[in-house]
Amino acid sequence: MISTIHPIPAFTDNYIWAVSDADSRKVCVVDPGDAQPVIDYLQSNDLQLSEILITHHHPDHTGGIKELTSRYSCRVVGPGSSGIRGINEFVSEGESINLFGQKFSIIEVPGHTLDHIAYYCDDQIQIEPILFCGDTLFAAGCGRLFEGTPEMMHESLGKLSALPASTRVYCTHEYTMANLQFAAAADSDNTALLERIELEKAKRAAKQPTLPSSIELELATNPFLRCKEPRLQASAEAQSGQTSSNEVEVFAALRAWKDSF
Repeated sequence: MISTIHPIPAFTDNYIWAVSDADSRKVCVVDPGDAQPVIDYLQSNDLQLSEILITHHHPDHTGGIKELTSRYSCRVVGPGSSGIRGINEFVSEGESINLFGQKFSIIEVPGHTLDHIAYYCDDQIQIEPILFCGDTLFAAGCGRLFEGTPEMMHESLGKLSALPASTRVYCTHEYTMANLQFAAAADSDNTALLERIELEKAKRAAKQPTLPSSIELELATNPFLRCKEPRLQASAEAQSGQTSSNEVEVFAALRAWKDSF
């Protein structure tokens, strides 16, 4: 059973999530873009790497696979459509994996990349469901559309936002404050958002991660999950200069605005 989920900082703003087994010294890491921080964490805590989970093919999520698999005999799980070198168990939507005795379902979430997947577990005892979502859903934001379309990303975010409100959201970048700055510009009258900004500021001032988030918090404060709200539609239309007739068009306008924000 999973006991802890610890953030290993990497590069300037990545988190590699270290998932520990309660009954052994084994650890799974999610999206190890750099091997050395993982090796340092394992050695300093006398832990053994047993699994790697990959969400998509970008190098800052896969760059550590080769060195880690050369040092440790471990299972490497990732998206079947990616062809990422080093993966020895390819998965796709509708399938599931067992991690430390608990079931994680695979959710395909194209948009940021075409091969992007998320891992979701609601097989927990006395704690909330878990979501590892890579660069699809961020705290107060979402990933750039490098390969997919607005329709794809809006649908993918819809899948994630439909998960239980208590789901803990483990994304892979500390982008929260920049995302909140944009969210405040797009959704300035949102009192829940304004409260969140102050709370997250305090965490960063104390050098604490702003993650994990939750689906409940994202539904209340993330503009990309709130495209049906009239004030977000109005903001999107004012920025783009075009009328948005549906949620996908609102999402596309917000994403384009954020890209140049």
